[in-house]
Amino acid sequence: MSKTPQTSRRQALKFLSTPLMLPLGGLGASLSLTACGGGDDDFPAPTPVPVPVNYVSAAFTAMAALDLSKPAAMATTTVASTLDVSLSNGSKQSFKLAYQAFFLTGDAVPDGKGGTIQAGSYYDINNKPIIDTTVAGKDRQFFSDSPDGTSLLSVANPTVTGIKGKAVFAVVQFEYTTWAQDGKTDMYGKLPSPIAVLTLDQDQTTGKLSLVKYHNVDTSSANGLWITCGSSLSPWGTHLSSEEYEPDAFTIASNTMFKAFSKNLFGDETKANPYHYGHMPEVTVNPDGTGSIKKHYCLGRISHELIEVMPDKRTAIMGDDATNGGFFMFVADKEADLSAGTLYVAKVGAGFSIDPAAAGAALTWIKLGSATSAEIKKLADTLKPTDIMDVATVDPKDASFTKIYFSGKVQWVKLKPGMEKAAAFLETHRYAALMGGSMAFTKMEGTTVNIKDKIAYSALQNMQSSMVKGNAANNPDYGVVIDKTVNAGAVLAHTLSGGQKDTAGAAISSEWVPSLTKALLVGEDIAADALGNLANPDKIGAPDNLKFSEKLRTLFIGEDSGYHVNNFVWAYNVDTKVLSRLVSMPSGAEATGLGVVDDLNGWTYITSNFQHPGDWSASLHSKVQATLDPLVRANYKDRFGAAVGYLTAEATSIKLNKL
Repeated sequence: MSKTPQTSRRQALKFLSTPLMLPLGGLGASLSLTACGGGDDDFPAPTPVPVPVNYVSAAFTAMAALDLSKPAAMATTTVASTLDVSLSNGSKQSFKLAYQAFFLTGDAVPDGKGGTIQAGSYYDINNKPIIDTTVAGKDRQFFSDSPDGTSLLSVANPTVTGIKGKAVFAVVQFEYTTWAQDGKTDMYGKLPSPIAVLTLDQDQTTGKLSLVKYHNVDTSSANGLWITCGSSLSPWGTHLSSEEYEPDAFTIASNTMFKAFSKNLFGDETKANPYHYGHMPEVTVNPDGTGSIKKHYCLGRISHELIEVMPDKRTAIMGDDATNGGFFMFVADKEADLSAGTLYVAKVGAGFSIDPAAAGAALTWIKLGSATSAEIKKLADTLKPTDIMDVATVDPKDASFTKIYFSGKVQWVKLKPGMEKAAAFLETHRYAALMGGSMAFTKMEGTTVNIKDKIAYSALQNMQSSMVKGNAANNPDYGVVIDKTVNAGAVLAHTLSGGQKDTAGAAISSEWVPSLTKALLVGEDIAADALGNLANPDKIGAPDNLKFSEKLRTLFIGEDSGYHVNNFVWAYNVDTKVLSRLVSMPSGAEATGLGVVDDLNGWTYITSNFQHPGDWSASLHSKVQATLDPLVRANYKDRFGAAVGYLTAEATSIKLNKL
């Protein structure tokens, strides 16, 4: 049995501390063994030489899926997993994991000015609170039950006061709110998504993060935000947000949700322009804990779920949370600047399969166009959809129209002369189909990258309709065809390569181009089990968020499942191929806000939020709802609140050796 190295209490705490924050970049400095040499009567004993003890690998021990024998655990965020770390001297350290929330939405949190602000609150274009008046005599500001994308980062020379350790920051976006307080008025998509910068005090002894300031970012310069979902941290330290389910400009006059959005944002249901939404916002954190935002219009107007920028700081691959969605790539003209570049859509070659043992399918790339954000913003300001193309939903019997598949249905489109650039960046889904892109994926959501192995990963929350042979939305010419629906979804792995050319023969200026795609992990649909699960609870179910840790060699997967009674966060070790369940979210809630930072002032962090606890589905939750609903309501503000937080380790699981 290996001995645990002797260290000082401070050194040991930095390695073993309460949060799951291992100083993986500097274990040699934190831990050391003493190698003692022999001596004789003539010579003094040599001075002991420190032998560094280095991090070697990590593995997670999974928790079991919950059942009604522990209803309280099913109604909250429950962690019963461990992290086992192997060291170079043969010893191991084991950490029992736990969850720590910064706040629940709706909480009063510090504003950094001696007062408080309500977390997750909504504001109009003039930064005035948006008030929920659906219950007479109980007016209150709307707040979200659906926190989502989160980025944890640092900035140079922070100036926030009241910090005892080091200041770090988190950017948190709030996707939507499910219901007004009357519990009857559906609010999905009807409010402009807020986004906040949290200033956190990082304890340098334990790594613990404490909220000291909450700042609501002014989004008026970006015309407000529309349904912000997944996010990522850029290689240059900014928060890359999203706007999913871009509103269809051709049917906007009958879109009551968009009219309500416009009314709540501008006070006028006709003022919001659909072409201003469905883009990629970027948030920069300032040293004083505030933030600024800009919206990039040149990355395509798609159902942006999550973007991942490669280490070259130019190449970005994007999730497209749509039916008849595509796999899109953007190559920026300059490093760390997404305001200009070239947009591509993938064409999937022969051999696409959801069998992880299959060889996979080649990917080639169709150039859709090159543009700057400024020129596309100008087009968005001035053009109507009929200026760009004609769209028919019934066959016009006109050879000048092209049949495409759009949002699960067949359409016929004809481009107006000279409108290629406008179509590429404002009607991206239709134009990508017109250009021959493989517009067949369903709900391609999270994306992330394994830099060492040059592999990117994409989550398919479900594999339905447009992916399934014989379905009315499936076009076999797109190359994406599976034999049957898999509601439980899959994770795809994409080989990244240099030296690639687009389908016109022009070189693609990137060494990080996806060139082959294959299945990595696939869920399994089942008949309802004793708890009500409709997907195997021991496999992934409707994967959504993805993040990869280079240090831990682990792909983290968060679920957005209508098929697991409790959604989970998983860890998949890409070397050992072991899938481990880490966290169980409150029943009815979606796992969101997944993020991994391998080294933030020497600590490693995993962020995780959840949305809409107790969002019951009769087909899934009929066996648990009666028991769990009162518990969830008691925990989460009558189901209106949701948590923003991170994964830590329990202090009680840590034993320090005496010196």
